[in-house]
Amino acid sequence: MRPLRPFLGRRYAHLMLAALAAAGAMFTASAPAHAEAWPAQPLRWVVPYPAGGGTDVVARTVAQAITPGLGKQVVIDNRPGAATIVGADAVAHAKPDGYTVLTADTATLAANPSLYKKLPYNPEKDFVYIGQLARFPLVLVANPRFPARTLKEAIEYAQKNPGKVNFASPGAGSPHHLAMELFMDQARVKMTHVPYKGAAPAVQDLLAGQVDLMFLDLASGQQNVSTGKLRALGVATPRRLAVLPDVPTVAEGGVSNFEAYAWQGMVAPAGTPKAVVTRLNAELVKALKTPEVQKKLEGVGVEAVSSTPEEFAAYARAEAERWGKLIKAKGITVD
Repeated sequence: MRPLRPFLGRRYAHLMLAALAAAGAMFTASAPAHAEAWPAQPLRWVVPYPAGGGTDVVARTVAQAITPGLGKQVVIDNRPGAATIVGADAVAHAKPDGYTVLTADTATLAANPSLYKKLPYNPEKDFVYIGQLARFPLVLVANPRFPARTLKEAIEYAQKNPGKVNFASPGAGSPHHLAMELFMDQARVKMTHVPYKGAAPAVQDLLAGQVDLMFLDLASGQQNVSTGKLRALGVATPRRLAVLPDVPTVAEGGVSNFEAYAWQGMVAPAGTPKAVVTRLNAELVKALKTPEVQKKLEGVGVEAVSSTPEEFAAYARAEAERWGKLIKAKGITVD
């Protein structure tokens, strides 16, 4: 007769193995459902500029538009400073759980790697690209006292007075500064750069006649341009702008193939789940294509632009190469 104790032991072992296998199957089956629960809490959107500016308006407008689709609030966290480095560094080292994103722009992804010897973040390694957000068309403007009334006249005047014409920018290495460096190369003129700490003081001195010219994004100066307080000489876009239909493109003014934007998109910490990136991109694209969002952004001089994550990454790399070459050729540094 078979001993009872060993039989019960073997049977108990089999029962335990079966129970463990069933538990494992239940856990495996429930894993996708748990992953699909994102977002389970509000998202933090870091904006590396002060509240109230064009970049902040874009973020708040889009955040409000994507909140219903996500089902969770998107909270704006303004982290200005050091040409977006403060905000970019915070996000680069944030937990990649899908709850932290960043507005990354021309400075963050394209200019800073060439302007600074050391950055606390690496655009290629520390971020995952989600999608583009907007482009800020640049307009070449002159103060009312500047003698030239057209772009052609401005170029001729600068050629006759090399180095005597000065131009303002929100800071060395800013998109506005780089656009003017490119313009000087292509127009074959030499002017003197006067950098400021931000667009507001630069515009104030331009209005006062302290500086002659400036490439200005409409988010910072559309009202002054529309009212004629600043004279618009040309837009740095392939086609004329709907809000400034009478202002020719820089190409029409005699500098062919000239194009320059300040642009921005959304990124997240490297390692953010692919499913989260896909979902965020879908919500961004949907929001940026709505008439309400487009109208709001156009009202502040901004063009809504949507893309896939791959398209945004490719665009940022191309811009980094383009502006990086110019920065190195001109010897522009900020540290």
